[in-house]
Amino acid sequence: MDVGAGAGAPYASRTAEEVFRDFRGRRAGMIKALTQEVDKFYQLCDPEKENLCLYGYPNETWEVTLPAEEVPPEIPEPALGINFARDGMNEKDWLALVAVHSDSWLLAVSFYFAARFGFDKEARRRLFNMINNLPTIFEVVTGAAKKQTKEKAPNTNTTHKSNNNKPSMKTLSRPESQSKPPKMAAPPKDEDESGEDYGEEEEEERDNTLCGTCGTNGGKDEFWICCDNCERWYHGKCVKITPARAEHIKHYKCPDCSNKRARV
Repeated sequence: MDVGAGAGAPYASRTAEEVFRDFRGRRAGMIKALTQEVDKFYQLCDPEKENLCLYGYPNETWEVTLPAEEVPPEIPEPALGINFARDGMNEKDWLALVAVHSDSWLLAVSFYFAARFGFDKEARRRLFNMINNLPTIFEVVTGAAKKQTKEKAPNTNTTHKSNNNKPSMKTLSRPESQSKPPKMAAPPKDEDESGEDYGEEEEEERDNTLCGTCGTNGGKDEFWICCDNCERWYHGKCVKITPARAEHIKHYKCPDCSNKRARV
């Protein structure tokens, strides 16, 4: 059952259980795309196409397509442009990233319905508890859900071990490489201290480097990344790129350059 009848349509009263069934159906479709039918999903996410989204539907099907044209959309929209990062990342890391955004979207849709249907505090709590009892898409895709099941299964009568055996996150957090490309890690710095004038010139250039997003040059000791297209520098945190993720990006394009390509 698709509980969303359209943003402008009148909504009949729904229960937390009905919204949960909608959530469960959409979740099943997205898990299918990222596991059983991952080869088809990978091919559909062509980086040369426009901004694409992964949609899950209540009937447990999925679709990779362009975002809705209505403004505002009928329901919250999933992450935009998942196809652009496909070839710039390790496949497992890319699938895990799509899974994280899919989890966020499913929660957004469910609590959009909760607000639209006027759920009170108790109904919202009931809905969240039902959702929380299921593994996230990220946990399913990365295998963390299976590990959690194995940890809970053995010997319930034994005493609790001190080791919590937390789910592995190796696919998303890997040790930083010591040999990163020169355009990642920090904006231009003084590397030649032999010439005093040259050093002052480089120091001035470094101080004048501004982040293309926030427009400041603060945090010079923080992680920066340079767009390979327009060669502007950005704080990693401003464009949501971590050092670990940067290791898997062969050719980085900033949000502005990515959007320009999408509009062409």
